[in-house]
Amino acid sequence: MTPALLPIRTIARKLNLPENLYETLGTYGAKLKLDLLTDPAFPRRGKLILVTATTPTVSGEGKTVTSIGLAQGLERIGKKAIITSREPSLGPVFGMKGGAAGGGLSQVEPSQKINLHFHGDFHAMTSAHNLLAALIDAHLFHGNALDLDPDRITWPRAMDMNDRALRRIEINIDGSKDGANRRTGFVITAASEIMAIVALAKDRSDLRRRLASIVIGASRSGKPVRAADLKATGAMMALLDEALLPNLVQTTEGTPALVHTGPFGNIAHGTSSVISQDMGLRLADYVVNEAGFAADLGAEKYMDIVTRASGASPSVAVLVTTVQSMRNQGEGDMQKGFANLAQHIRSLRQFGAPLVIAVNRFPHDSDADLAQLLAYCAQQGVACAMTEPFTRGGEGSMDLARKVVATIDTNAGAKITPAYALSDSYEEKAAKVATQVYGADGVEMSEIATEKLRQLVDWGFDGLPICVAKTQYSLSDDPKLLGAPRGWKLRIADVSLSAGAGFVVMIAGNMMLMPGLPKIPRAVEIDVNDSGQIVGV
Repeated sequence: MTPALLPIRTIARKLNLPENLYETLGTYGAKLKLDLLTDPAFPRRGKLILVTATTPTVSGEGKTVTSIGLAQGLERIGKKAIITSREPSLGPVFGMKGGAAGGGLSQVEPSQKINLHFHGDFHAMTSAHNLLAALIDAHLFHGNALDLDPDRITWPRAMDMNDRALRRIEINIDGSKDGANRRTGFVITAASEIMAIVALAKDRSDLRRRLASIVIGASRSGKPVRAADLKATGAMMALLDEALLPNLVQTTEGTPALVHTGPFGNIAHGTSSVISQDMGLRLADYVVNEAGFAADLGAEKYMDIVTRASGASPSVAVLVTTVQSMRNQGEGDMQKGFANLAQHIRSLRQFGAPLVIAVNRFPHDSDADLAQLLAYCAQQGVACAMTEPFTRGGEGSMDLARKVVATIDTNAGAKITPAYALSDSYEEKAAKVATQVYGADGVEMSEIATEKLRQLVDWGFDGLPICVAKTQYSLSDDPKLLGAPRGWKLRIADVSLSAGAGFVVMIAGNMMLMPGLPKIPRAVEIDVNDSGQIVGV
């Protein structure tokens, strides 16, 4: 039975937060004010723990559950801890995976509210994104003073739902002015540049700068056109003002949690907001932060994009793995799947991250399989612990918590080294990520990608990190290539600029920015009973 939730003011008191630094939203939630970031009573003091994973199965390996369990385990061994996690997208909630608030005895609560509308952050970001889209088409209609080239407008529309029918659409049908019969499309809100911008912004002034810098397309003379040129920045700021503030909630065991922003880990940079992590480092001794999907995606982007934006580096990386992940990557043979684990260990070590492996135990795992997996981890010279956060909560994560603390204490001088220098060419950046992190032989750039990169350099965008959008189900760009494939090259099919977010997206393989619903989506299981309780989330 789930314990009763604590009032949010009780959670705030655990963090020694004065009432002037937060605003309650209902009984169990609050928004933290940005004044916390400049309050001398709250200097940065905590250690950042980055939680990542081996290549997942479709159902996931319990990375969120493990992260929450670890934060609870740290509290159980007497440490002041907080978890910073992403807000769930409605796409997966109603699609295939279900919610993203953890599960069992390791959840962020109130989980149903967090999985659905929460405090309206996703709605605000969707609105800001679509306001800019509407301003673009209104500008075309009213004379197009910026001489925007309708065929070179890159800003789509967004919605927080899986809807494959909206990937490619035609708008202003039968119109007679610039932009008539224009082809565009939708991305899911988690893939919106607005989401990435809010997640990476350090404060309001940084948010304003990033929003103004958004490049929405090009003029007919070939010059970039920005959101600031449309005078869109102020209105977007107004829509995003509260969405910029991190959300304070709690875990199943009353451990403080900051749940904020939700960029996807495959088609975006995949972690909670820089602001929430900064606040966490000021409020607790240990901050547990989850990165999206496996280490080739979430952890790489954290090391190469987020640490550069935030100025904070992980003190340790926790690599979550499971028997089912290893069996899946080995096509039924767990030992064959160990090659996938070895590649993730190798890449994390190249970043310089001290490492602990968490073997997340599932109920159907055999003792023999678990022992074999733990033995392999030990053979790699990595501290490892079996965890049971779903069924045992913090108690089932105490061994992991102790090993994480010990690893941090014995690696106090560890420094993170990104995979590439910002001065490298984009081709060099992609090649270094492909070879060092994915295990590829190199990169193949399409003509379209090559031409777009040339254009970005001509525009002056030649010193940005890259965000590779690829499948989460393989180290390669082909979801059917399992284990640790060798003898392949990463294929970059297209490139897009996220000038406000501050990175260049490289799209590898057949990567959709608007997912679709499965044949039988999770939506069919969700309902509200006669007492008003939401069920099935």
